[in-house]
Amino acid sequence: MSYLDLLRSPSVARLLLAAIVGRLPTSMVALALTLTLREHGVEFRFIGVALAVLTVSHAVGGPALSRLVDRRGQTTVLTGAAVVSSAAVVAAALQPSNRTVVLVGMAFAGFATPPLEPCLRALWPGLVGQENLQRAYSLDSVGQEVIFVTGPMLVAVTVAVWSPAAALMLTAVLCLLGTMVFASSVPSRQWRGVPGSAGLLGPLRSPLLVVLLLGVAGTVVPIGALSIVLVSYAEQNAVWGGASVLLVVSASGALIGALTMGRIQWKTAATTRIVVFSACLGAAYLLVATLAPAWAMAAIVFVAGFFLPPLLVIAFSLIDELAPPGTIVEAFAWLVTLFAVGSGAGSAIAGAVQDVAGTREAAATTAGLAFVGTVLLVLFRRAHTARVPTLVS
Repeated sequence: MSYLDLLRSPSVARLLLAAIVGRLPTSMVALALTLTLREHGVEFRFIGVALAVLTVSHAVGGPALSRLVDRRGQTTVLTGAAVVSSAAVVAAALQPSNRTVVLVGMAFAGFATPPLEPCLRALWPGLVGQENLQRAYSLDSVGQEVIFVTGPMLVAVTVAVWSPAAALMLTAVLCLLGTMVFASSVPSRQWRGVPGSAGLLGPLRSPLLVVLLLGVAGTVVPIGALSIVLVSYAEQNAVWGGASVLLVVSASGALIGALTMGRIQWKTAATTRIVVFSACLGAAYLLVATLAPAWAMAAIVFVAGFFLPPLLVIAFSLIDELAPPGTIVEAFAWLVTLFAVGSGAGSAIAGAVQDVAGTREAAATTAGLAFVGTVLLVLFRRAHTARVPTLVS
């Protein structure tokens, strides 16, 4: 089935577009909030605290809300979360000088962010069938790249035409609109989790799943570092359009990677491919540390972006296989959370190393840490291979 055929399947285009619209705020809120607070004279120290509250609350809320989805279905949880998150953002936009309102608003906005990403992935098997799942996950990855390219552009346009506060309000509108369209669809309303006892740990009671998630989190460390590294690189080298152009090139590589890899009928095992893509991603980011001329750097970041979507697509399929009954949405939410933790750690590490040692060292350090993720995925592959004969027998 081609990508066009997938989009023509019942409800697929609606759900994918609604998920993209509803998730656009994830690439907009931090920038819009920063611009809004700066317009009102708020110092960067407080802005950093507010963004940290947003990030941590989102990391905690994602798995928690997704566990509710597994137990009670998608409609009520998604709708309630969208209302709370949007209201919290509006409150912060209306009172940016009230620090208590901003911090409480970001806490509620982050925690109640609707888990559209894991909810959509839980719907894919029923929408397109197991035989088309890889291509559907690739289409999902394309949507992710669209979000992170389009979101900042929407903020820039809204700020230019109206104001930073209007851009922050826009994120609330998009969250509410996209979530309502998604949650009101027939597949979302009818979806129910497989009966099972999640227990205290939920999907994390599967040791194999934990190792897989940690391996992916380690692999994506240099992705969080890329913005810092490229901004520093652009300050030292003549780059047309600056770091933003190189980031767009990297996102374009990811977009091409998602579309290309989804069309290939693989013969090698998924556990082997995820190790290979992890190693390739780490090697590509290690090349960033060469601080090559701008034309070569553009090629390097394109290749680095190219390997991320296929790695995530494989992770999606393995999570679908390994998640204990009744925990599939929460399992996908943990991938989102640990991806954010890994990339966030990359940003922090790159910033610290950049100040102490320089751009090359920041790039090399974070790229090297990606291979820690590769080692974990090698261990995952071995454990998974040893487990298969037992399952068959």
